[in-house]
Amino acid sequence: MDTNFALPLNRYFDHTLLKAEATEEQIDELLRQAAEYDFAAVCVNGRFVRRAAETLAETDVSTATVVGFPLGAMASAAKAEEARIAIADGADEIDMVIPIGAAKAGRWDQVEEEIALLARICHEAEGKAGPVLLKVILETCLLDDEEIILACQTCRVAGADFVKTSTGFSTGGATAAALSLMKKTVGDTMKIKASGGIRTLSDALTMIEAGADRLGCSASVKIMEEYRNR
Repeated sequence: MDTNFALPLNRYFDHTLLKAEATEEQIDELLRQAAEYDFAAVCVNGRFVRRAAETLAETDVSTATVVGFPLGAMASAAKAEEARIAIADGADEIDMVIPIGAAKAGRWDQVEEEIALLARICHEAEGKAGPVLLKVILETCLLDDEEIILACQTCRVAGADFVKTSTGFSTGGATAAALSLMKKTVGDTMKIKASGGIRTLSDALTMIEAGADRLGCSASVKIMEEYRNR
């Protein structure tokens, strides 16, 4: 097992709970776990951002939230306002979904314009560790290889900080093939987040080896315990 990580393993994880039925009690447990394991971030829906930011204020754990989630098909102005509200509530990182239909139609000008709008909103605001980060969810399971390359290039031009594989709510999650293609495209100019279907230590190590800088997981604690037991 390769353990030559760029970071301690716990700092790869965005500890995530985005289910529609998530309760305040479940979110509180997520936040407790994140603080205990010193994960990189938690990722919660917008209604829980203020709760997460206040709870984690004295920790190194950042608060991330999703925008335009999970379909990416709402108006750009709605995504922008959602991001502004989340940032005002204390979000340090925004994970937005691209307008996938525009990408499939080859309207990369529309995709770039929307990402650039969100990038400006994020980068004009301060998060826990500097300007608020923008991660862009491509939903790679719905894109072919050429579209993944074009999406990564568009994100880079538009000023995003990360490209991200998946919402975890579509037809598939992160794959090593998609991650490798994303890494080949962006190199060291952007960071990469893998999410969707990462449930075991083997899954996590595969994604890191393929180029992931962050892992969006609901199974973060289980993976860390598997790692420690080995």
